[in-house]
Amino acid sequence: MNNIPSVDLADFLSDDPKRKKKFVQEIGTAYEEIGFVSLKNHFLDDALVDNLYKEVKSFFALPVEEKLKYKIEGLAGQRGYISFGKEHAKGKKEGDLKEFWHFGQEPSADANLAEEYPDNVIVNELPNFNPTGMEAYRMLEKTGIYVLRALSLYIGLDEHYFDHWASNGNSILRPIHYPPITEEPKGAVRAGAHGDINLITLLMGASAGGLQVLRKDGEWIDAIPNEDELVINVGDMLERHTNNKLRSTIHRVVNPPKEQWDTPRYSIPFFMHPRSDMKLNCLDTCVSEEHPKAFDDITAGDFLHQRLVEIGLIKE
Repeated sequence: MNNIPSVDLADFLSDDPKRKKKFVQEIGTAYEEIGFVSLKNHFLDDALVDNLYKEVKSFFALPVEEKLKYKIEGLAGQRGYISFGKEHAKGKKEGDLKEFWHFGQEPSADANLAEEYPDNVIVNELPNFNPTGMEAYRMLEKTGIYVLRALSLYIGLDEHYFDHWASNGNSILRPIHYPPITEEPKGAVRAGAHGDINLITLLMGASAGGLQVLRKDGEWIDAIPNEDELVINVGDMLERHTNNKLRSTIHRVVNPPKEQWDTPRYSIPFFMHPRSDMKLNCLDTCVSEEHPKAFDDITAGDFLHQRLVEIGLIKE
């Protein structure tokens, strides 16, 4: 396997039970084997993607002092602007070579949440930045819910098992800017080897290569989707909940060859989190004599807090 498998959401959405079953099998097998797929026929259209990249590039092109107005203290980086070097991979000291922005959930009036989410931060200089970001947020959330429905069927649950937990969940849309590299990096890469914290991550095609995935045999492979595909991977919460059946694969963003150092990279992942009171206890359908329970019981909110400390966004 020299690239991640490609699957077609149109199969799952079709009225043909055979096509739907085929999608469930393909995506479930891929997530057991490598933890990553590329997905076509999702709900993001080309115009929305183009508009979002335009807005994101405009924001990161603002003067540093303008961007720093949107850095909100006391939120552990969960909304607004996060400057260079603030986040690092678990177990690393060097800050990643990136700056980023966080859009968060704007829950429906009847969400009945166990926690209150912080408000999104409004960028005054760019009137279309927030509306475009939240439109993309909704389309990625919708796509993610259908992926979770397929995975529910794959692991022997009701198709709508995740609907309540993922709708109005604590998900984050993160536009990232990796600037041109101007000198030999001292131990830092664009994003160090890591697993994602959440249920699943949906990644819009990055503006330059660099994403690599660690295969079971220890080899790094490039993840190269087609232009119209999303890259979607399993996060640590889903790995934990499925007792290691679905794999949260280690991945990284490597620095480009020296001749491409003057090229910036933009990337926009959507980290799909459940509501904080969701129990991530190992599912009975994934525990057996052959695969005994591998993790202690924990809620999504407590697990997220632990991991934000480990990656440096919360100081304890």
